[in-house]
Amino acid sequence: MVNIVLSGDNAVVIAMASRCLPKKQQRLAILWGSAGAIGLRVVLTIVAVILLQIPYLQFFGGLLLVWIAAKLLLEEESCENVEASDSLWAAVKTIIIADIIMSLDNTLAIAAIAKGDYLLLIIGLGLSIPLIIFGSQILVVIMNKFPIIVYIGAGLIAWTAGEMMVRDQKIGHYLSAYTPEWFIPLAITVGVIALGVWQKKFKKEAEPAEQDNRPEKAN
Repeated sequence: MVNIVLSGDNAVVIAMASRCLPKKQQRLAILWGSAGAIGLRVVLTIVAVILLQIPYLQFFGGLLLVWIAAKLLLEEESCENVEASDSLWAAVKTIIIADIIMSLDNTLAIAAIAKGDYLLLIIGLGLSIPLIIFGSQILVVIMNKFPIIVYIGAGLIAWTAGEMMVRDQKIGHYLSAYTPEWFIPLAITVGVIALGVWQKKFKKEAEPAEQDNRPEKAN
């Protein structure tokens, strides 16, 4: 149950990374991305305690996650330009990288509940696979029908990134020394969403100019 709750943001990443693909490639991206992410999460959970003791790991992981959130959001308007054969593996790569980063925090809680029982750990993670896959497919449909969900998804990823940065053992206490713990995640979330809104507005303003500059077809 804990893994299902903690996997909500991972399902968002999978949905956002695969939403632009044709149906066949979309299913493959969700399947391979989810399988790769779950497999790597098992490994990460086993070594979670060691990973979370590495200085600056969560901070720089959070920075990379901010970039992923912005990248997924800025690609929201360019689905028609995606090459299916290339973007399939690009989507799988994005899913796996994001899941590795986002799992650094989550895996510690899962490992603590398993109490060293690796069989219990693997069974619990394995049972969550279909829920993550089906959850991702549902989110893809919702995102295509209601584009505002894409911004909410990017905001959720950005908030997770901010929380990771604040919780870093070396840098986190400096970030939260003079501000509430929620300030950094909120600032990053607002910044990522604002970037997406600005990009969408800029593109709409640029489209009429591009149409005016197109040469007229000869009769």
